[in-house]
Amino acid sequence: MVSLLLSQTLAAAQVTTMRQSLGPGEGQLRILAWPGYIERGASDKNYDWVTGFEKQTGCKVSVKTFASSDEAVTLMNQGGFDLVTASGDASLRLVYGNKVQPINTKLVPSFSQVDKRLQNAPWYVVNGMHYGVPYQWGPNVLAYSTKAFKTPPTSWKVVFEPTTLSDGKSNKGRVQAYYGAIYLADAALYLMKTRPGLGIKNPYELNEKQYAEVLKLLRGQRQIVQRYWNDANVQVQDFTNEGVVASPTWPFQVNTLQANKQPVASTLPAEGATGWADTTMMHAQAPHPNCAYRWLEWSLNPKVQGDVSAWFGSLPANPRGCTASTLLGKDGCKTNGFGYFDRIWFWRTPVAKCPTQGTCVPYSRWVSDYIAIQGGR
Repeated sequence: MVSLLLSQTLAAAQVTTMRQSLGPGEGQLRILAWPGYIERGASDKNYDWVTGFEKQTGCKVSVKTFASSDEAVTLMNQGGFDLVTASGDASLRLVYGNKVQPINTKLVPSFSQVDKRLQNAPWYVVNGMHYGVPYQWGPNVLAYSTKAFKTPPTSWKVVFEPTTLSDGKSNKGRVQAYYGAIYLADAALYLMKTRPGLGIKNPYELNEKQYAEVLKLLRGQRQIVQRYWNDANVQVQDFTNEGVVASPTWPFQVNTLQANKQPVASTLPAEGATGWADTTMMHAQAPHPNCAYRWLEWSLNPKVQGDVSAWFGSLPANPRGCTASTLLGKDGCKTNGFGYFDRIWFWRTPVAKCPTQGTCVPYSRWVSDYIAIQGGR
């Protein structure tokens, strides 16, 4: 009830501050983003969706990258930024923390082109108010070595529990897990499908008994994990040189490994998967709001959407991006998992009061307990 009342109060307080019209651009724009999300051709001149924006609007873009959702929230709390590309495990924290402002979607004409399944998603829409604009999304797929697996694995069991793989060897020391606390949802989803008697209805809504079972599973997993990965490029090297044969991952790593001719493929196991749908959100005290609104519109341009998807291995929030980018190609969306949407439980911030269980374990405990597990406690 506390989070509900907080969101209602927040909406009432900020509805009067929603921008109703745009003025001249301020000449600058500061964006917090996941690495690879805002490119100006520095790594590859073909991937540049910043220069055109700057020429069209006169808004000079500066970008600061972050390595985790927790870091993004910390930086937004410090202020000074206009926009952030927030994942679902950060977005509600920013809303409830009064760090982002509601967006007038009428001032973002291309919002009507956003995938209908994302236009009112609960990880950024509170009481009917849109605290941002969808940017990209993707599944957390299971990457596997085609040498270690004669056929694609059908269950997340290969990374959660000690087992012998199809190459006749143990999985101990050959699998990875994601380092972020939101990974508890992956374990919860696995238990939701394999142990229905626990009564888990939503992997982000866990009562104390369900939560205890999730922690038990993860403590057991620690005995077989080679690394808790947080750097996509390091994970690529682990599959290439360190003998890793299975791990939850993003399409980006899979695409990179395949481009490097590594024997790696990916699948979405029978239990389904978690995933991320990232939202471009505007700071409550954005110093350059007019440029920020212009970026929100620019970010939904079909070619920009497709180019980002091609570079990051993600999927466009505007489905027109699937056919608007020569860099992505005609099969790019299929390759990156566009057809998986309905099997994904998208990241969202766990809160203390939840519909399926009543009282649930909040995200703060997910963080402290997962840190303890990684430390062997």
